[in-house]
Amino acid sequence: MSSPLEVDYYSDVLCVWAWIAQRRIDEIHESWGDAVRMRFRFVNVFGDAVNHIDKRWADRGGAAGFAKHVRASAAPYESAPVNPSIWRDIQPRTSVTAHLVLKAAELTTTVKDAAKLAVLVRSGFFVDALDVGSLKTVLDIADQAGFDTTVLMSAVESGQAQAALMADYEQSQRLNIQGSPSWVLNNGRQILYGNVGYRVLNANIAELAKSPGEEASWC
Repeated sequence: MSSPLEVDYYSDVLCVWAWIAQRRIDEIHESWGDAVRMRFRFVNVFGDAVNHIDKRWADRGGAAGFAKHVRASAAPYESAPVNPSIWRDIQPRTSVTAHLVLKAAELTTTVKDAAKLAVLVRSGFFVDALDVGSLKTVLDIADQAGFDTTVLMSAVESGQAQAALMADYEQSQRLNIQGSPSWVLNNGRQILYGNVGYRVLNANIAELAKSPGEEASWC
């Protein structure tokens, strides 16, 4: 049996385009099953969310302008509903809190369970307008999903979750990841960034699955 094709998926939980892309991730799993191994990694986009938005949207309406942009971006996608309160009334200060808890979940449970929790955290923000920059809020989401929050916090308090998160951030810089979401295939040779359609993702995966190996390493 051949080894599964590995895809590194970089995202920020507060990124609307990653929220939109969730349906494509689900479709990849449905289509390829265990033939594709998705490794979920994080990239730092909203680590300092308030200043990030203030700087980029200073001349475009600030947080209110950004909130309108997020709603408009997601509007064409039925699978990515957006609560009108986010960024307008609910403004998480950082995505780092959620990323830490999700890395703790990955370290103490399974990659699949951590990925499911990530979807719940994204949904908590984009649909339920929860402040997922708050540790209590993220732990409440995890607790309601059946995770042992004492075990999760142990991974944070020991520094394991921080180390794993920093490894993701540093690797994203080494690969020159431009933002969220980004798919990295073929040992870093192929990087797909942004609002990439499912057919494009699937075509790249299918081509690699058909012709695995080091063909891209020609001098």
